[in-house]
Amino acid sequence: VQLQASGGGLVQSGGSLRLSCAGSGLTLDNYAIGWFRQGPGKEREFVATITTIRWRSSSTYYADSVKGRFTISRDNAKNTVYLQMNSLKPEDTAVYYCAASARGGALGSSSEYDYWGQETQVTVSS
Repeated sequence: VQLQASGGGLVQSGGSLRLSCAGSGLTLDNYAIGWFRQGPGKEREFVATITTIRWRSSSTYYADSVKGRFTISRDNAKNTVYLQMNSLKPEDTAVYYCAASARGGALGSSSEYDYWGQETQVTVSS
């Protein structure tokens, strides 16, 4: 069972990136998928989550800090979840992780998630 996060990089303030979370050994549409991040000197924090179709019909939830700028979505055919990040700010600089929860309605608590992917670095320059 593996989650592979990718898509990070260096971008200027106001730019965009799309992160991908690909599943291996698990079918992601059976799991709630969350994105978390940890900035320099900060605690890990919730970014966004998408529930399963059986739990709240694949609803999406966002941290207030990213609402309106980030969009989480699924591509079940590719067994991948995306995090589209627009209007990036320097404070979005962090390592980003994706995680999967067998609790289909998992939301913002990292303790609800069972599997974690490797990090992908996002750096936003001012």
